[in-house]
Amino acid sequence: MPRFYFHIVTSSMTIPDLEGTEVASLEAALAEAIQDARSLMSAAILNGLDISSRRIEIHDGNGLVLVVPFSDAITPEP
Repeated sequence: MPRFYFHIVTSSMTIPDLEGTEVASLEAALAEAIQDARSLMSAAILNGLDISSRRIEIHDGNGLVLVVPFSDAITPEP
């Protein structure tokens, strides 16, 4: 299985994922990133913080593959 790295990017820094995670495909990596973003935003909201402007950059062994803005992990209420 391929290994992907999920780096969290804020307005002032990048928090690197040094270990990575083995997932079956890029689609599975995207699902993992969305779940991670939701989890991190949930914890932040409980502390009164809005971190929806952050993003996760998914890298494979060769470099950047996909960017997932935290805001893409939620659906605005109609």
